[in-house]
Amino acid sequence: MSTREQLDIQAREATRLADPWVTVVWNDPVNLMSYVTRVFQEYFGLPRPEAEKHMREVHEKGRSVLSTGSREQMEVHVQAMHAYGLWATLERSGV
Repeated sequence: MSTREQLDIQAREATRLADPWVTVVWNDPVNLMSYVTRVFQEYFGLPRPEAEKHMREVHEKGRSVLSTGSREQMEVHVQAMHAYGLWATLERSGV
C-alpha cells in the first residue's frame, strides 16, 4: 500500500470519527402522542409546535431525529428517553 493510500485511509477514518451522532426516537404502540409531545417539551426544551412536529414524524414515519452532537451526549439522551419509556437509539449522522 502506498503512502498516499495510507494517508487517504487515515483521512477517511479521522473524518468518520468526527461525524456527529444523532438521537433517534422510534414509534411504539404503547405511548400516547400527547405523552411523547410532553416528553419532547420537557426533556429537549422544545416549544410545543416543534415537539408536536417531531411526535408526528415519529408516528407517521416511524422515527424522528431529536438531537445531534457527540456520541457521549447522544448516549445520555438515549438513556433519558428510555427512562421516559420511549424507544430511542443513537447512530452516526452521516454528515
